[in-house]
Amino acid sequence: MTDTTVPGRALARTDSKYFYFHMSLVCMTVAFLGFWPSYWGRMVAGTLHKAPVSHMHGIIFFGWSLYIVYQSWLGASGQVARHRTVGLIGVSFATAMVIFGVMVSIQVMHELAAGGRSEYGVMLASISMSNIALFAGLVVSALMNIRRPEWHKRLMIMAAISILGAPLARPLMVNLHMPPPAPLSDWLVCVIALAPLLHDWRTRGRVHNASWIALAAIVVVRLVRVPAAETVAWHDFAGWLSGLAG
Repeated sequence: MTDTTVPGRALARTDSKYFYFHMSLVCMTVAFLGFWPSYWGRMVAGTLHKAPVSHMHGIIFFGWSLYIVYQSWLGASGQVARHRTVGLIGVSFATAMVIFGVMVSIQVMHELAAGGRSEYGVMLASISMSNIALFAGLVVSALMNIRRPEWHKRLMIMAAISILGAPLARPLMVNLHMPPPAPLSDWLVCVIALAPLLHDWRTRGRVHNASWIALAAIVVVRLVRVPAAETVAWHDFAGWLSGLAG
């Protein structure tokens, strides 16, 4: 019994070493392929016409995907000192993502309001803003747990997963003609977010608390933001933000 169990656990630990690297590759692939029809493909074809802030938003968010791949590879390969040094770049990346995420949300609201679709813009802003807030919260939590690597790596990969709603929604809207914002994409994010929990259960025999907390946050945000977007308080706040672009 011991002879068969110990090698199995050793193999699970070996798989675990590269799990977060593989998950970061999944996130990067989803981000790139998801935006191919509406952004990267049109950029290659020369038919993409976006405001500069939108281009900066796209470059920074995809740059984050590349950064997470590199960081998770450093961690998996045992280069802890370099991982921590490069982590300072991640703080700047995450800060820029929040800033440009908010700026693009404001721009979209302003453009839709000018076209007589202000309600639609307010609804989209509730989705994008809540995604940004969730991402920021998970990243800050990960940084607060930098000396607890088991918490840190789980919170960081969940932060990367939490912002996959937009690239998952694009193919649904383009190929399956689902009306935006394609709510199915939200729950596909939740399905992907189950992967770290299943990995925990397989390699540890139980799910780590960080994985539970991050998944709960991802699900709760998706349940709360729709009714919250219908409140007077959110409409007033969104209207004020939209006016900033004015």
